[in-house]
Amino acid sequence: MTTARTNNGIASFIFYLLLWSNLVLPRSLYGQTATADHGKRFSDINDLASFFSLDKGPQVIISGHRGSTESGLAENSIEAFDTVLSHHFAFFEVDPRLTKDSVIVLMHDATLDRTTSGTGKLADRTWDEVKSLRLKDRNGQLTDCRIPTLKEAIAWATGKTILNLDKKDVPLPVMAKLLRDLGVANLVMVTVHSPAEALFYRNHFPDQMLSVHAKTEQALQQYIDSGLEMRHMIVYIGSQITPANKALYRKLSAMGIRAMISASSSYDKHGDASERAQAYRAIQEDGATVIESDFPMEVSRALDIK
Repeated sequence: MTTARTNNGIASFIFYLLLWSNLVLPRSLYGQTATADHGKRFSDINDLASFFSLDKGPQVIISGHRGSTESGLAENSIEAFDTVLSHHFAFFEVDPRLTKDSVIVLMHDATLDRTTSGTGKLADRTWDEVKSLRLKDRNGQLTDCRIPTLKEAIAWATGKTILNLDKKDVPLPVMAKLLRDLGVANLVMVTVHSPAEALFYRNHFPDQMLSVHAKTEQALQQYIDSGLEMRHMIVYIGSQITPANKALYRKLSAMGIRAMISASSSYDKHGDASERAQAYRAIQEDGATVIESDFPMEVSRALDIK
């Protein structure tokens, strides 16, 4: 018991040391790559909810899907987040997964092969075994980036942006405990795929910012009927422009909620940058107020968002 408490105390000390250095020290002193000129500081949940509200108009907010894979950047890397913020503001969808020894790291795939210099299942490797692996870019070329822990990513993001934590293999109670222990539940967003998941987080953190999956009016109504307070959220409605989106836009707009389309599995796949730019503009014209993309800097240029 004493050893466990000591280890927990050391872990907490390291996190807050990272957080302090992130807020106080120049980044060159602790190994980050660029200056997040376009970062935004959110003081509390009201500040965060105000930013995502539609009260100030429907200007599009950009979400970097797994950070970014532009310009040789590695997905789910702090370097990718940092580079995007040096060009424009975005928040970032990231993928928390567990190592064999229960360290939460950022990794989309269950296996290491596609995105790192390692092989095999992440869940079969300890943190010590994966922390020195190099991340690959979208073309499979090795970079100098390393796999970050979720704690490291949160410490980096605090005072700069918001991380949207997708649901992978981290049990909801484990994630809730981490957010409570770090005191950052109201300074991150969590992705939920069902009313039950949404209610779980809101029962623990009543003001939790949510990224809700609801691709149809019927799916949206299930969240409403569940008793979930429809506030402090964005709603993911799909990956493509469809006629059915119009009804969702109207309903969500009336509720003051932003609708998000993710281009990562659709329009980002266009091989030509000019085609992608046209697609991003079409998404905006269609009525989406959050665009998620593997190419957030391209989206910014296409929509002239600073």
